[in-house]
Amino acid sequence: MTELSWQKSTYSEEGSACVEIATTPSTIHIRDSKNPAGPHLTLQPTAWADFLSHAANARR
Repeated sequence: MTELSWQKSTYSEEGSACVEIATTPSTIHIRDSKNPAGPHLTLQPTAWADFLSHAANARR
C-alpha cells in the first residue's frame, strides 16, 4: 500500500486539534491530527463531495 500524504487546512493553526485529509484517485482518508497513528475514515470521493456540499450549505 502506498503511504498516504496527509494535509490539513491552511486555516488551521499549528498545534491545533484538526482533521487531516489524504487523497488517492479512488478514496479520501480522514484522521484526527491529535492521533495520527489511530484509526481513520475512508470514503469514496462522491461521499466526500456530498459531505463538503452539505457543510458549505449549513454555514449559510
